[in-house]
Parts: sequence; structure tokens; C-alpha cells
Amino acid sequence: MGILRAKDLGKMDKKSIESKLSELKMELVKSNVAANKTNAKTKEIKKAIARIITFNNRENKKSRELKTQK
Repeated sequence: MGILRAKDLGKMDKKSIESKLSELKMELVKSNVAANKTNAKTKEIKKAIARIITFNNRENKKSRELKTQK
């Protein structure tokens, strides 16, 4: 799994972002069961999940601001 960047998320549609998020959450569960502790892979997955959630929150905030301006 490569590093997931915000510009890559901007190119993706909403459905693929949601599927990527659920895929990462499942991968995190699998790695936690296997490792039984935090390792580099777990940290990278957590960062990617946080990045997706932050991106979604920013997009939602922008759309709400646009609706209130109209």
C-alpha cells in the first residue's frame, strides 16, 4: 500500500473514496489481529484512514458553506 495523498483523493469519486475507507478499516483489523501490537504498517493505515476522514469533512464543510451562500 502506497501513501495516500489529498490530491489523489481529490481525483477520486465519492463512491471509490468510501470503498477505499472500508477497505483500509478491514486491513487495519486484520493487521491488528496478526500483530497484536502497533507496528509501522498499522500506523500507515491509521494515517490513511484519518486523511480520508479529514478530506470528507472538508468537502462536506465546503458544500454546506456553498448552500448557505445561495
